[in-house]
Amino acid sequence: MTGVYEELVWRGLVAQTTDEAALRAALEAGPITVYCGFDPTAPSLHFGNLVQLILLRHLQRAGHRVIGLVGGSTGLIGDPRPTSERVLKTKEQTAADVERIAVQVARILDVDPDNPPVFVNNLDWTAPISAIDFLRDYGKHFRVNQMIRKDAVAARLESEQGISYTEFSYQILQALDYLHLYREYGCTLQTGAQDQWGNITAGTDLIHRATGGSAHALTTPLITDSSGRKFGKSEGNAVWLDPAMTSPYAFYQYWLNVEDASVVTLLKVFTDRGADEIEDLARQVRDEPFRRAAQRTLAADVTTLVHGAQATEAVVNASAALFGSGSLSVLDQGTLLDATRELPGTPGEPGMGLVDAMVAAGLVDSRNAGRRVIADGGVSVNNIKVADGEAVLGDADFLHGEVCLLKRGRKSLAVVRRR
Repeated sequence: MTGVYEELVWRGLVAQTTDEAALRAALEAGPITVYCGFDPTAPSLHFGNLVQLILLRHLQRAGHRVIGLVGGSTGLIGDPRPTSERVLKTKEQTAADVERIAVQVARILDVDPDNPPVFVNNLDWTAPISAIDFLRDYGKHFRVNQMIRKDAVAARLESEQGISYTEFSYQILQALDYLHLYREYGCTLQTGAQDQWGNITAGTDLIHRATGGSAHALTTPLITDSSGRKFGKSEGNAVWLDPAMTSPYAFYQYWLNVEDASVVTLLKVFTDRGADEIEDLARQVRDEPFRRAAQRTLAADVTTLVHGAQATEAVVNASAALFGSGSLSVLDQGTLLDATRELPGTPGEPGMGLVDAMVAAGLVDSRNAGRRVIADGGVSVNNIKVADGEAVLGDADFLHGEVCLLKRGRKSLAVVRRR
């Protein structure tokens, strides 16, 4: 690979560009200024936003200036969905989400102190514009026949609900962002997901019409698994970057459970591993898939990027303790609760018989079956083998005063949660 553009292509981070040859030449001649926008449609960024942040990191490391835009104004409107109108959030809700997302963007783009990112909020230049100025200075450059061709807009126009002028105007607002950054920062590249192509090219068109200049667009492909299912959804829930919405343990487990057919693709997209390292991991997937070396590398790298090395160490220790023989006592309270949150279990208190707890938690069908499994050496409490069929759970068995881990064999786990 001879340049950053070739690396982006190799990593699977390029879906569309306005002029590939011109963009490659601009990146090689650089540095250029590039931006990506993040709307506060939720209190946190998610899996899909992470793709864009990683793309910016590659460009930033190559010496290009990066702008992270958080949409204080576009977030008040909402990019049209093909299905239904968005429920508008209050200005206060949007402002609070802007602050949280700005922190996430800043942390992930903290790559090089000699080439720090620039952070902007589009409310700063949009709010002062009057309705008359908006229509005269920007609206005049847009043609409705082109605007209605956007997929989401076209789908809504065909629906019974239709589309409000509020959401219809969204692409003008996003285009205005690109024009402003072009004028103020010399920004000549906007990046985004593939479904943002129409909005991004609206910006390149506005720059040309308003200034006579030219600018570039680059989108990333939709990341899917081998069956074509969109990554970033886990049983219907988004994979969030905020630890309060997707815990570091759940985040790590999501990546650890990636299928073999997809893990090499995701290593290219989401990690900084080079071609030789990824080829070696691909070989291990082929020859020793049971070791899951590629998945462990992927999970550790992405969790460290988003949550930090300390959080990654904690969740790796938690996984080892839950599914191996490691000590649960080394886990902090938050990690322990996160790691056991999805396990089956039962409420209980100190003084509860171990056999009764096993029956209540669903590890055995009857008290007699529980005693037999214990006698055979197949039961542990907090990873400590128990041989006494009459054992009773004590205060010390409830780690951090809250949960007690029961294990039958190596893979059947349950918890007793203190009432």
